Amino acid sequence: MNKYLKILLLLPYLFLFHTQAKQVPAIQLASQYNLEHNISQYWISEKLDGVRGYWNGYQLFTKNGNPINAPQWFFKHWPKYPIDGELWIDRNKFEQVLSCVSKSTATPCWQNVKFMMFDLPKSTLNFTDRVEQMKQLVNQVKSPYLKVVHQFRLLTLADLDEKLADIVNQKGEGLMLHYEKAFYTVGKSQNIMKLKPYQEAQAIVLKHLKGKGKYKQMLGALQVKTTEGIIFKIGTGFSDNDRRNPPAIGSIITFKYIGKTQRGVPKFASFLHAKQF
Repeated sequence: MNKYLKILLLLPYLFLFHTQAKQVPAIQLASQYNLEHNISQYWISEKLDGVRGYWNGYQLFTKNGNPINAPQWFFKHWPKYPIDGELWIDRNKFEQVLSCVSKSTATPCWQNVKFMMFDLPKSTLNFTDRVEQMKQLVNQVKSPYLKVVHQFRLLTLADLDEKLADIVNQKGEGLMLHYEKAFYTVGKSQNIMKLKPYQEAQAIVLKHLKGKGKYKQMLGALQVKTTEGIIFKIGTGFSDNDRRNPPAIGSIITFKYIGKTQRGVPKFASFLHAKQF
């Protein structure tokens, strides 16, 4: 799920948290995929399309520090130390997770949610050892709502491409790669990477939208329509020459994107080129 789309979906619910004190967690953030090392040195997992959560030992918070009103039975017997993870229901169920997590009081919807643990922020072990530590923790707690994200190994980049295609075909979002010897560090880390697929499609140009700032006298974005009839805007991927001489209205362009919203709108759409005749 596009992080900007998630923010937009979250806005109507933010007022629910305004009376509660924030506790912004110190968490690790992933970098974009840029692998220069041996793929066999990385643990790989599916990138879950949910709401990131942080358990501080007694309370759940969002990554921005908003308290999450989960029922007491949801985290019964959980350990009294921090866990980093994803509140998740299933693939392509982000809106349902968000609706549940954002409610001001605990509701039965939590019976469908799992807290998928993917790291232990206060552990001093490297990631390989933390994987084992998380497995042991889940076995000890035996909570139906606390699970560990499945971590696995691949040997080649071809294996990685094949696995990514398989996950995407099953409506998954992508993959996470975590360097086996990495320690948990706060902030953006090159030791953990997210990998999402780019797809290509064509659309017809409906309108030129004026630019702002340095693009004031040039193209700002194109309004386009896909072959499925979806109308949306593309504002990135253009060179300065493209912005001075945009594709003609009625022409066909090719763009790349990463997945679609439930309404079918391409996410992270970026212009590639106009159709050559």
